[in-house]
Amino acid sequence: MSEYANDFRRAGHDVVDWIAEYLDTARLYPVLPRMAPGDLVDALPVQAPARGEPFDAILRDFDTTVLPAVTHWNHPGFFAYFACTGSSPAILAEAISAALNTNGIHWKTSPAVAELEQVTLGWLRQWLGLPEEFFGCIYDTASVSTFHGIAAAREMAQPEARENGYTPNLVLYTSEQAHSSVEKGAIALGIGQKNVRKIGVDAEFRMRPDLLQQAIEQDKARGLRPFCIVATTGTTSTTSIDPVPAIADIAERHGAWLHVDAAYGGSAAVAPEFQYVLNGCERAHSLVMNAHKWMFTPLDCSVFYTRRPDILRRAFSLVPEYLRPAQDPRAVNLMDYGVPLGRRFRSLKLWFVMRYFGRDQIAELIRTHVAWAHEFAAMVECDSRFEVCAPVPLSVVCFRYKGTDDENRAILEAINATGQVFLSHTALDGKIVMRLAIGNIGTTREDVLAAWELIQHSVPK
Repeated sequence: MSEYANDFRRAGHDVVDWIAEYLDTARLYPVLPRMAPGDLVDALPVQAPARGEPFDAILRDFDTTVLPAVTHWNHPGFFAYFACTGSSPAILAEAISAALNTNGIHWKTSPAVAELEQVTLGWLRQWLGLPEEFFGCIYDTASVSTFHGIAAAREMAQPEARENGYTPNLVLYTSEQAHSSVEKGAIALGIGQKNVRKIGVDAEFRMRPDLLQQAIEQDKARGLRPFCIVATTGTTSTTSIDPVPAIADIAERHGAWLHVDAAYGGSAAVAPEFQYVLNGCERAHSLVMNAHKWMFTPLDCSVFYTRRPDILRRAFSLVPEYLRPAQDPRAVNLMDYGVPLGRRFRSLKLWFVMRYFGRDQIAELIRTHVAWAHEFAAMVECDSRFEVCAPVPLSVVCFRYKGTDDENRAILEAINATGQVFLSHTALDGKIVMRLAIGNIGTTREDVLAAWELIQHSVPK
């Protein structure tokens, strides 16, 4: 049994005991925490640990420091809003956060949700090398994070749209390799697909700044208004990294909001040697990175940063009297920074992950995954029947059999049908390409070698 499995088994018993005790004694806690805004922030370290810590120490700190900041929605005397005691399946699935059943509508409804989120995302911001001015909050997925980035861009360009509705002259620009969530966000906000420009890419599948500049100039000549540019560091198909510094120059020149989709690639910056993936991102207005992609945090946990939280708040803050909290400069009301009113205690699991592994161990896992991807790519290149179809900056390898698309589909189906591995595919330069993505904490080098052996044996005779 692995070290992780042993720790999980031992800690799992402790957590189940804690949950059972908590549910049995919830009425013994004060429903509202006896604390002031900022107390939890002040009580926690300003930096995450470099080295991992034992689980019992993390649970002990949770019990003594975080729990006193929780509003106990599971308390029998909780008569505000509509809350129910979490069912046992949900509690087992969500463990402590489900047992607490807390909801971070605003600071008063759960100081712990609001303040632990600030602390944890402050730690992560430091790991990623982002400036201190970046304000962070957690949404569920990168699609929702990007939606909020585009919404903030619209608010900056057309603040009257909040009251009067959108005026259809705004144009959004992104790479033709960008994730579909960018276009979907534009649809949801009423920008429309016809006002999304998909910019061409270079030989390494990176957005071309010259084509971006050309498209903006053409739209401005037609009386349209460039309002948002979405760059990507770690595209879904190839993990290509757009030239963010050059794109930031163009965004600043034209007064456009720059959002960076670093949902996958951003995690690599935890390892210092890979911080180049976020070069130029300090100039972005907003950025998303998914802790649930390559930071070993279960779904869902999408981290959104912005250096213009005032504009994000202006776009979404709408507070009826029944939700109006007492005002305090240190009380962050997360409901003001997006569409969701209620929010889960997502930062708790990220806090546990960052403390348990520490930066050093997470960085080592990331660099190991990248090294295995490079080794896999080298094996592909040594086999004359196959070819690598894109650069391998991170832990994804795009490759194909030097045959027809139908043959590549057949190989992929045969591999996946074994149940031993699962690969995905994409299309590059009009051809079907297989993708091997390494990111599972349990994956070993032997698993990668076994996958390559299986691929070789799946080639048609």
